[in-house]
Amino acid sequence: MNDHTRLRLRLFAGVISLLLASSAVFADEATTKKKDAKFSKKGADTCLKCHDEDNEYPVLPIFYTKHGERNDGRSPMATLQCETCHGPVGKHKKKAKKGKKKAPIRAFGPKAWTPPAEQNAVCLGCHSDHNRLNWTGGPHESTAMVCGECHVIHTRRDPMRVADSQNEKCQSCHLKQKAEFQRTSVHPVRFDKMRCSQCHNPHGTFNDKLVKTATKNELCYSCHAEKRGPKLWEHAPVIEDCTLCHFPHGSSHNALLKKTPPLLCQSCHGSAGHPSVAYTGDGLPSGTASPFLLSKSCLNCHSQVHGSNHPSGVKLLR
Repeated sequence: MNDHTRLRLRLFAGVISLLLASSAVFADEATTKKKDAKFSKKGADTCLKCHDEDNEYPVLPIFYTKHGERNDGRSPMATLQCETCHGPVGKHKKKAKKGKKKAPIRAFGPKAWTPPAEQNAVCLGCHSDHNRLNWTGGPHESTAMVCGECHVIHTRRDPMRVADSQNEKCQSCHLKQKAEFQRTSVHPVRFDKMRCSQCHNPHGTFNDKLVKTATKNELCYSCHAEKRGPKLWEHAPVIEDCTLCHFPHGSSHNALLKKTPPLLCQSCHGSAGHPSVAYTGDGLPSGTASPFLLSKSCLNCHSQVHGSNHPSGVKLLR
C-alpha cells in the first residue's frame, strides 16, 4: 500500500467520523428535548390537525386497524393514543419557523433519527409474546434492523400480512433467494401462492435458517405429509434432511432436485456392477444400452425413493 492510498484511506475515515459525530450530536440534542417534552391535553386530535390525508405523513388509516381501536385496552389508542408510541408531543405540535425543522418527536423507520434500539423497544413493549422472544440476538436484530423497516402501521393493512408485498419485501434483501425463485421448479412463492413466513419466522427462532419448526424435515412434512415416516424400509437421506436432495426455494431440475438422476443418486451410490453407470457422450450408459436409465433413470425401478412399507421393499422397488 503506497503513501497516496494511505492518505486517501485516512481522509475517508475522517469524513466518516465527522458524519457519525454530527448525527450523534443531533440524536443527543433531540433525545434531550424529547425528555423535557410534555404530553398533549387533546391526544390524537393534536396530531390530526396536521397529519391528515394531505400531509407527508398521513395517519388516518390507523383507525381502521387494531392499533387505532380505542375500545381495546391493548391498543395504543386506548391509552395515550399517538403519544403511546411516539412519546410526548411537546413543542412538536407548534409550527416551525421558516427555514427551521419542527421540534423532534420519536420517529419510526430505517431513516428515522430515533436509535433502532429505542424504536424496537416501543414495539416489543406490547409485542413480546412467545412468538417474538427470540428477536433479541437474532439475525435481523443483530444487523440493527428496525420493526418499521418491514412493517407499516399507519395503513389499513400491513404489507407484511399480504403475500405479494411480504415476499417482495423479504426478497428486497434476500437477493439470492429471489433468484432461486425464478428457476423452473419452485415453491409457488413467485406466484404469491405462498409467503416466506409460512416457513420462516422473521422475528427469530432457535432453529437453523429461522425455520418455524425444530427441524427442516418437520417443516417439509407439514405440507408433504405423504413423505412422513416411519417407514418399514427407510432411505437414509430422507430421514436425515430433505435438503440433502432438494433445493427448498427453487431448482433448475424437476421436483426441486439438486441434480438429475442418476447423478444425484450416484453422489452416494456407487455404480459398479449396476446398470446405472455414468453417461457417455452418446447419452447412453457406457458398457450397456439399458433402457432403464432413460426417462426417470433410477426412479424407473426404485420408485419408492422416500421409503417403502412393502415387505419386499428393501431396495425401495415397491
